[in-house]
Parts: sequence; C-alpha cells; structure tokens
Amino acid sequence: MKKILTTLLIIISVQTAFSQTHLLPKFIRKMYFDKDTTRKSSFVILPVLSSAPETGLEAGGAGLYSFYTDTASRNTRVSNIFGYATITTKGQNRLSLSTSYWTPQNKYHYTAGIGYINFPFDFYGIGNNTVKANKDRIGQKRLKINFAAEKKVADNFYVGLVAGGDHYSFSDGQPKSIFYTDPRVQFRDGGTSIYVGPSLIFDSRNNNTYTTRGALISTSLQLTKGISGFDYKGGFFNIEYTQFFLITKKLVLGIDIQDQSMIGGQSPFFLLPAMGNDEIMRGYYNGRYRDRNLTVGQTELRYRLNDRIGIVGFVGTGEVFNKDFSFSELKPNYGGGLRYFFDIEKGLSIRADYGVGQKVAGEARQSGFYVGLGQAF
Repeated sequence: MKKILTTLLIIISVQTAFSQTHLLPKFIRKMYFDKDTTRKSSFVILPVLSSAPETGLEAGGAGLYSFYTDTASRNTRVSNIFGYATITTKGQNRLSLSTSYWTPQNKYHYTAGIGYINFPFDFYGIGNNTVKANKDRIGQKRLKINFAAEKKVADNFYVGLVAGGDHYSFSDGQPKSIFYTDPRVQFRDGGTSIYVGPSLIFDSRNNNTYTTRGALISTSLQLTKGISGFDYKGGFFNIEYTQFFLITKKLVLGIDIQDQSMIGGQSPFFLLPAMGNDEIMRGYYNGRYRDRNLTVGQTELRYRLNDRIGIVGFVGTGEVFNKDFSFSELKPNYGGGLRYFFDIEKGLSIRADYGVGQKVAGEARQSGFYVGLGQAF
C-alpha cells in the first residue's frame, strides 16, 4: 500500500511543478489537473499496486466516472459510476462495479452494485475481545449484488426500497482452529441469501461529494432469507446519522454515528456486523471484531489548504457486542489524512488516511493505511 501513497504524492508533486505548463500528456492533465469549473462529466483512474505473502503481487486499478443528469440546474447532485479490479500472482482477484444516480432536481436516487472477490481473510473469532493468537486465514469467495431506490416525498425526505443477494463460500485447512472450535461460528461453509426491505432518509446536505453544511439520517431494514440449502431467516437493521458544520470558509467539522444490528435467532458469522474499514474505525482490520451488534462514531476535522489540497484529522470510538452495550468496552481510533481534489467543481478527491487503534496486551498497536476515492463519509 505504500506504493499507492507514492502514486498520490507524485500526482500532487507533479501538479505543483507542472500545472502551468504543457509537459504532461493531455489525458493526465484532464483527469488530475483540469481547472474547468463547468458541470461537464469527468473520469479519473487510480492505480493499485501492493504485495503480501498470502497474495504475492496485487495489481489493478480503480476508475470513477462522474456526471450530472441535469447540467442546467445547480441543485442536481453528482452521479457516478465506480469500477475496481485487481488480480494477484497467486490467482486471487477482486472485481466490483457500482453506481449512484440522481435524477434531475434529486427527485429520485438509485444505487446499484455488483462485486466478486476470491480472496483470503484473517478470522479472529467472535466478539469484542478477540486475540491475535487465534488468527486463522480463511479462503473466501463472495458474489454480492445490491440495489436501492429512493423517492423524494417532501423537502429533504426520501422513502425507498433496498434489495439484493449474496453468495459466500469458505475453505480452511486448520481443523483445530477457532474457526471450527468456537460454537458461536455458525454456517462455516457459507451460503446464498436474498434480502428486501424499506428505507427512510433525511438529507439536507448542501453537497453529496464534499459536504460543508447539513445532515444525513438514513435507516434501512433488510429482511433476509437463505436459499439453495442455506437454512437462514433473519435480517439486518441499520441507522446512520451524519452532520456537517462549516466553522470557517476552509474548515469543516463532520460527525458520523452508526448502529447496525442483526435480527433473528441465527447468526451466520459472515453476515455479522464487523468493525473497521476505510470509512469508519480506520486502523482496525475489517472483521477483527464482529458480533450481532455494532455501534460506532467518529468526528473528522477537514481543512482545505487550497482548491486542490486538503488535510484531515479524525477520532472515533466503537464496539461490537452480542446483547448488552458497555461503555467500558469502547475501543478508540484516531489518525489523519491527505486529500487531493482532482475535480474542484464536483468536490471529487483522492484520499490517503492512516488510522491507529487499540493496543492489546502482547500485541502491536493496531493500525491501517487506506487509499480511496471520495471522502470517508
């Protein structure tokens, strides 16, 4: 991942040195340095290059195409199509394609996505206090499809429907590992399921890509049923509150709080809410802690040095739990990051963040480095 950070720093350095010249190819200038502030479409590619013992060399790229469905109106939000693809020298791969589509005047909002991964992951067990000594590398294949449609019914209010399906399969060569010995690990072989449910959203943000004022409150209920021999009935409830405050012209404070809960009597381990990703609780390995409930929160201070460059600092806390939430079990995270705005008019950026988490006795402090397109929230 350090090589991805190097790519980002090179882009910023080159922009500083050559933005006033024509030494760079036209398509590079158009993707990363174009100063045009019209509401035309834009496209950017972010190379991906990393390595790890379990994968070998991983290479690929991510691409983002952004556009407006109504260029005449300043109110219509930015739509996009995002693609991601990597492959490793050991035959593993990750593929995804997603879109977020806003109709003119934001009367309807549609999102859809399809993703496939053939990738191992580290399983530590269930609960909020897993230990590194129990780490077990699990083979994983996953196909995931999702769709959501929302209709504006009043100022800032949307009602909608979420639907989708996924298929998981797992393999593990260590029969005495916690993956097999812990009775809380249900449905070890994986399974196929479909879900559908309602959503309700309040959205008063002034911009959906780089928000400086307003709030977003979203709730959804997914009623899930296993198919093709996967005997599961349950669901998933999610609520998220996000608020932004413009402190000065260049300084923005963002707050994000999420609560996720599995409903029903069964607990497929791969459907359990998991802590840690590039958007919240940065610094924790995704899935190091997982259980039936997840409560997390963060605040982020964003400062624009100029139109192109921004810096952020963030702190947060959260935990997973089975039934009872406990303040004493909350885990910390903190860190900072860098932003490069390749499309100033749309507020689109490349971000690099470094997050730090808890120090468990006998283990190195948990941390993580992330590179992506767009803001964390």
